[in-house]
Amino acid sequence: MTDRRSPARYRPASRATIPVLLIATLLPALGPTRALAAAPRTLYLVRHGQYDQADPRDEAVGKGLVPIGVAQARLLGARLRATGLAFDGFDTSPFTRARQTAQVLAEELPGLSLRVVPDIAECTPPTRRAEVVADEDPAAMRACAERLDRFFATRFVPSPDRERHELVVAHGNVIRYFVTKALGVDTTAWLEMSIHNASLTVIRVEADGRFKVLAVGDSGHLPVTMCTGATGDPERDLAVPADGPPAPPGAAAPPARSEAAAPPVTSQG
Repeated sequence: MTDRRSPARYRPASRATIPVLLIATLLPALGPTRALAAAPRTLYLVRHGQYDQADPRDEAVGKGLVPIGVAQARLLGARLRATGLAFDGFDTSPFTRARQTAQVLAEELPGLSLRVVPDIAECTPPTRRAEVVADEDPAAMRACAERLDRFFATRFVPSPDRERHELVVAHGNVIRYFVTKALGVDTTAWLEMSIHNASLTVIRVEADGRFKVLAVGDSGHLPVTMCTGATGDPERDLAVPADGPPAPPGAAAPPARSEAAAPPVTSQG
């Protein structure tokens, strides 16, 4: 039978269009393109170790860790290493006490790249305990909350592809504020919590964006005699008592040593 359609309206498929038609036919059978699925992200928030609060220098250069603060950080580092986790991120506040704590942890967790994040420097966000912050500048407190909110909005979110574990070394005010954010409660309640130096707070962000607060101020890696920084903690250090331990009953007192016979004492920095 003769095809009576006009040549202008009818053209046979060219060889170039056949593969395109074939692909278009097969695509529905292959199913939709699968996007990467969101995954949980767990943040391990570390409060810095005990530091020299009497140091008059700026916090970015002074107020470093004292010996007990270094020891606290080493015990926490050993605990983190024992978890066997491979941390995917390692952030620290720019303040000296936080950076030094992070450096101690890095000795226990080799291979991590440390990043300094100004947004998590210590500050005082607004609190309902007005009597405690009477001397604080309200504008500075609002600015503090704004930058902490900025960090929270970008980091306390599900991982875009695979489960992640991230380490963050920060400060007491910062960590307590993040806990109130994760719990979805009034953020001005952050001062109703108190956490030890070198304690561990763990917050998990589920793949669907829900929060799970797994630990707040966990200091189980520290003996009681090394817990500092929380409400009710006495002043503690690692100094040897001046008089030494008491002698057992009936023991003879050690002979007195003259100054000339005393061994030399050298500074270890």
